[in-house]
Order: sequence, then C-alpha cells, then structure tokens
Amino acid sequence: MSARTWPEAMDYRIAALQDAPLIAQMNKQLIDDEGHRNPMSIAELEHRMSDWLSGAYTAILFVRGGEPCGYALFRREPDHIYLRQFFVCRQHRRCGVGRAAITWLRRNAWADVPRIRIDVLVGNQAAIAFWRSVGFHDYCLTMESDGDKASS
Repeated sequence: MSARTWPEAMDYRIAALQDAPLIAQMNKQLIDDEGHRNPMSIAELEHRMSDWLSGAYTAILFVRGGEPCGYALFRREPDHIYLRQFFVCRQHRRCGVGRAAITWLRRNAWADVPRIRIDVLVGNQAAIAFWRSVGFHDYCLTMESDGDKASS
C-alpha cells in the first residue's frame, strides 16, 4: 500500500481495563515521539492508565488487520471532549490511520459534542501540522516559567 493511500477498513473498540498494559506501551512511544518530559516508567504508565480507564476517561483502540495500531484517550466535559492522548503506532503513520480515526471518532464517539480540545507541545511540529490538517485551530497558549530562570 502506498504511504498516501487511505487505510483499509479499521475496527474501533472501547478499551477495557485489561488493555491498560497495551495502551501504556503505546503511551510510552507517544511520550518519546512528542519529546514530552514525562519520566514515568511503563509500569507507572500502566497504573495511571488503569486509574484513568476506571475513572472519567474512555479509550478507543484502532485496530487494523487484527493489529492494534493506535488509540484515543478522552473524557467528556460539560461543553466539550478533552482529548488527552491520541496515538498512531509508528509503522501505521502517514497512510491515513490518524485521519480515519478522527473522522470515526467525530461521527461516532463524539457525534453529540460540538467541541474537541487537545493539548499539543509547541515543539511537536509534526503533530501541530496533523491537527491543523484535520480541522483544529489555535485557541490558547499555555506558558510556564522555571522559577530559578525568571528574569527580573
């Protein structure tokens, strides 16, 4: 399949608590790929994911050819969906999987919600380009200061 071809049919399913180890592995790849400074181990990520899946978050797994190829982790807020994590496995990128997943989520899991919010690290230019290509736009910029480096 060409790198630009729409992916063959994908299946989508709500992740169960038993999927936390799989999602934690993908979450570790996401952290590495986006250059996030989160130092958590796979075991810590699995524990956190279990807590989230047992609480307010829902995860949808994307499955292609019987193989999990990504996930979306989100929670419903009163007026929007907060999409906390969205990940496509490296070997499934640049062939329409992410775009197909966002389309499916908007038509199915989020059909009743008018707004979706995401956080993207400002240095992650590939992610920023992807999100803009699927209809997202800048809304706010979160800034921080390292206390000891603040200028007077």
